[in-house]
Amino acid sequence: MSLRTVLMSGAIAMALAAPAAASEKLLVGSTSASSSHYGYFVAVGKLINDTVPGVEASVVETGATLDNLRRLQRDQIDLGLVTTNVAHHAYAGTGDFDGRPIDVRLLWVYSGAPQNVVVRADANVSALSELEGKRFNPGIRGSATENTTEAVFSVLGIEPNYVRGSTSDVVDMIKDNRVIGYAKSGAETRLDSSTIDIATFTNIKVLSLTPEQQEKLKAEMPDISIVQVPEGAASAGIPAYATWSFGVGVGTTSALSEETAYQIVKAAMEDKSVQAAAMASIGEISLTEHTMTYGTIPLHPGAVRYFREQGVDIPERLLPPSQ
Repeated sequence: MSLRTVLMSGAIAMALAAPAAASEKLLVGSTSASSSHYGYFVAVGKLINDTVPGVEASVVETGATLDNLRRLQRDQIDLGLVTTNVAHHAYAGTGDFDGRPIDVRLLWVYSGAPQNVVVRADANVSALSELEGKRFNPGIRGSATENTTEAVFSVLGIEPNYVRGSTSDVVDMIKDNRVIGYAKSGAETRLDSSTIDIATFTNIKVLSLTPEQQEKLKAEMPDISIVQVPEGAASAGIPAYATWSFGVGVGTTSALSEETAYQIVKAAMEDKSVQAAAMASIGEISLTEHTMTYGTIPLHPGAVRYFREQGVDIPERLLPPSQ
């Protein structure tokens, strides 16, 4: 009998002082270590290591969605952060992946991600249109935020003077008034921790889409959602605003075995504390509902198996071609 088999026997496992060596090692792609989403993936890695038999997960810092999708394609990571809009383009072979679709599958969605356009209050900018020609960061290089911000501004006919850099670099540039602001993904209705860092000593504004801009984006960019953030929800003193959003989730490829995917999804869906400790909004939502609502690409067969066992009505768009 193998040591892994012994460990899977509850009564015997409790008598063992040390766990079995992992028979499957997974690399988990995340994002910049300065982002709150990085902390979430550290929690996911811990959850896998603590609850999925025979699997050892290691989390690596990456350039977020676009970088992760390319790493998945090159077999450099096994699962990682993806956003629903960019994942849709990757799966369909459109946008940045025109004619080059990627074998990407969804495990779950853990957050809605409003894309907050944050500027210094003393920049005298009160509307998105006033970003024309201004030094502005559209998001960290290779991220879904960068990709989507540029697409949104293109549709709206706005051309800032884009400044590139890592989140930490851009935060410093905003504090020093070398850049007037940036686009930064939030978690549900909360501002990102890097934005809170800026706001500690620098007054900020969050810019809003006008009703006309909202309608234009709804008509021309069906891969994103328009969300209304109520007054004070993002942070104390921030008025209500409208912005674009997408879902943030965990993606993989069909190379991940059905059993491993099933066990990982089961662990995430049934966890009540580990993920919420890393990202407070997790404790306020249903991961299952977020997955069914925000998902734009087929689920991995292991995820389908878990959700079906729970009696979840899976939308047609999320079913793998063979199911």
